[in-house]
Amino acid sequence: MADPARARKLAKRISTIVATAIADKEIKDPRLDYITITDAKVTADLHDATVYYTVRGVDLETEPDVEGAAAGLAKATGALRSKVGAGTGVRFTPTLTFVADTVPDAARHMEELLARARAADDEVAKARENATHAGEADPYKEPRAAEDDEDEPVGSGEAD
Repeated sequence: MADPARARKLAKRISTIVATAIADKEIKDPRLDYITITDAKVTADLHDATVYYTVRGVDLETEPDVEGAAAGLAKATGALRSKVGAGTGVRFTPTLTFVADTVPDAARHMEELLARARAADDEVAKARENATHAGEADPYKEPRAAEDDEDEPVGSGEAD
C-alpha cells in the first residue's frame, strides 16, 4: 500500500497533465474544447485514477454537450494515459477513468434553494411590518400577591 501523500501528489500531477494536454490541443478532438478538469483521485495502490471534469457550453445560451465530451474522453483515454505515463515517471501508469463532476450542478441547486429561502424571508418580513398581536397586549396572567401565599399551608393542595 502506497503512502496517501504520494497518492495525492500523483493525483494532482495527473490532473495537471490531463488538463494541459486538453488545453494545449495535444488531443485533436473538437468535443474536448469545452472541458475543464476539476479533480483527480488515485487509489491507494496507485493503479487506478479517476479524473473529474466539467463541460461548459459554447456560450451562456447553449447547453453543454456532456455526452459528446464523455465520448471524446473515452476515445482519448489511451493517448492521455500515455501522456500521464511519460509525465509522471511511475513504474505502473494508472488506468484513467473519467467521471463528470456534479459539484457545479449541486452548487447551482443550492444557490437556487438559498434564493427561494431569501424570497420567503422577504415575504414574511413584509407581512410582519403591519402585524399586531392576537389577543391582549400582555397575554400572561399577573402573578398572585405575596399575601395569598402566606395563608395557604405548605403542601396543601387540592390534589390531596
